[in-house]
Amino acid sequence: MCPASAWSLRRRHLPALLAGACTLAQAESPDDQLLIGMSMNNLLSLDPAAATGLDAATVACNLYDSLLEVDAADPTRLRASLAQAWTVSEAGRRLTLRLRSGVTFASGRPLTAAHAAWSLHRVLQLNLAQASVWKSYGFTAANARTNIRAPDAQTLVLDLPQPTDPTLVLMTLATSMSAYVLDRDTVLAHEEGGDLGHGWLTTHAAGSGAFELEEWRPKELLTMRRAARHWQPAARLRRVVFRHMTESQTLRLMLMRGDLDIAGGMSAPDVRALARQPELVVEEVRRATMYYVAVNARHPRFADERVRRAVLRHLIDFQGVASGVLPYYGELQMRPVPPGLPASLPQPGYTFDPAAARRLLAEAGLTDGFETTIRVVAEAPFTGIATSVQATLAQAGIRASILPGTGNQVYGAMRERKFEIIVGRGGGGAEAHPHSSLRALVYNPDNRDSARLSNFQGWRTGYADVELNRLIEQAVLSTDPVEQTALYREAQARFDASVGAIQPIAQMLDTQVLRRAVRGYQGHPSGATRLREVYKEARA
Repeated sequence: MCPASAWSLRRRHLPALLAGACTLAQAESPDDQLLIGMSMNNLLSLDPAAATGLDAATVACNLYDSLLEVDAADPTRLRASLAQAWTVSEAGRRLTLRLRSGVTFASGRPLTAAHAAWSLHRVLQLNLAQASVWKSYGFTAANARTNIRAPDAQTLVLDLPQPTDPTLVLMTLATSMSAYVLDRDTVLAHEEGGDLGHGWLTTHAAGSGAFELEEWRPKELLTMRRAARHWQPAARLRRVVFRHMTESQTLRLMLMRGDLDIAGGMSAPDVRALARQPELVVEEVRRATMYYVAVNARHPRFADERVRRAVLRHLIDFQGVASGVLPYYGELQMRPVPPGLPASLPQPGYTFDPAAARRLLAEAGLTDGFETTIRVVAEAPFTGIATSVQATLAQAGIRASILPGTGNQVYGAMRERKFEIIVGRGGGGAEAHPHSSLRALVYNPDNRDSARLSNFQGWRTGYADVELNRLIEQAVLSTDPVEQTALYREAQARFDASVGAIQPIAQMLDTQVLRRAVRGYQGHPSGATRLREVYKEARA
């Protein structure tokens, strides 16, 4: 089991450091409502088959229930949810989940295993963003009805189409929005043109969660009210209000005035300032996602292992970026498998060494360096990382121009393999499993351009290693925990020795600032921060 400290939240209770620190205005929000300020720029859909990102995860987990959950303090630990029990066949190819009875949707209809099976079928039929992980397990729209079925109202059976680690599949059921159970009748009542209700679900919900969607005005406001019926004890809050706010200083001011209870996405200086306020608490939650620098190994220059080693191992100031750019955004992490898992390895200790980089470049025939470009999302902390990398590359004669853009522009270029260097963020899903990160970051089973494996960031970088792929494939099929751990460690050592084209810098931290009166809030590593047990301490 992974230690809780490796993945779980950390709270910083910092009292006012100055005797003359200003006090907070007493304009607190109502005791039965929670007001959250955050950027909702990336909240584009509420459909569990299509929604992506932490913004959607934060909302959707309160509107829907999942079959299983993972413990926020220890994400390797599965917990019952809609499924009160589950078994894995001896061969590891069949998962059987026993659903609890008496659960109803917001519509009042009973929730059954047939709804759970249909919800997963729908994900594969629509083939939108959330289908990727299920396709990686061998499920398809064609075989879904055969392999995902409900033999009775309380039993859900998944037959795995291809061998894989069943624990990984169970973790996906517990963490992925794709595994939320939808009210089939309500969704299909709003179907248009065979879209399985996708258009309607983009802005509506049909779940059984602790809250019901009340109103959503994109990039302005989203409100949820306490569900009239829920199989767990009723949510303690009557209403939750998400406000779209992108200016860090505005969030800071509203927290100080008591107009917000929780705020996220603020700049490090503003978080530091708020940490000094006695009425506020700073919470950091480690995510599986990592900040990285990647090069395009399809480019003739970066196809040379010596150039990759020079750029990615010797011309990044890892310690400087971690201490100067990434406080409250990320923690130093140089390997593709996050810390805290049995297969995790110590940091490799890469250091900024421009002299070593110059020697490698000279061996590659690039004594005078070269010109290149760095694509980067035009927001913190990406731009800060890119600026640091630009400066350190220059010390070996590499003249890099920064090309800022939107996420679609930057990652679009990466998906098309039309880039030289990228500063980005990515990695595994929320599963606390080595395969989740390795599959997303470094695995590349087919490096041909025509393969179009754009969901694999290894493919996007044009880097493929047959032996590395073999080790990852062998590890996920191993039923011996000791052997599996050894294989994942060997895969990391292989990636280190061969200098893969994507270099992790830091594991992401999701930082929230809360008013101290907020109780029961526990940020979740998967982004599924459920608010059903949150309440606000009544004012005297």
